[in-house]
Amino acid sequence: MKINLKVVTPEKIAFEGEIDQISIPTDKGQITVLPKHISLVSTMKHGELIIKIGEEEILMAVYGGFVEVKKNKMTVMTDIAERMEEIDEAKAEEARKEAQQRLLRKDQMSDVAFADTVAILEKSLARLKVVKRKHTRHL
Repeated sequence: MKINLKVVTPEKIAFEGEIDQISIPTDKGQITVLPKHISLVSTMKHGELIIKIGEEEILMAVYGGFVEVKKNKMTVMTDIAERMEEIDEAKAEEARKEAQQRLLRKDQMSDVAFADTVAILEKSLARLKVVKRKHTRHL
């Protein structure tokens, strides 16, 4: 038995197909969904999706959104969904460093600028987490 998964962003369908399991970063922690999972609706936080199809593992960086599970059909709606191979590690690292530097001057920032900087930092950390997993898989 499989789960019918669809990962959707405002720009694209990032993934669609049958899977064996998926791990998702929810606001209450990482959860893994297997076939016959109970119905569920949850918010997601930034992090990584780990999709398993047989022995294959597909890694994606995600940023926020919602997940719905209903009768072996699952939909993930997120702002960003990037597969590991789509992530530019150097750009993600540069964005992380720049955001951390800006946060050192948070007392000079407006609330909106602070929130934007935190969002950039969280997105870059999600991307780097996926890339780091790639490095550890090749050791």
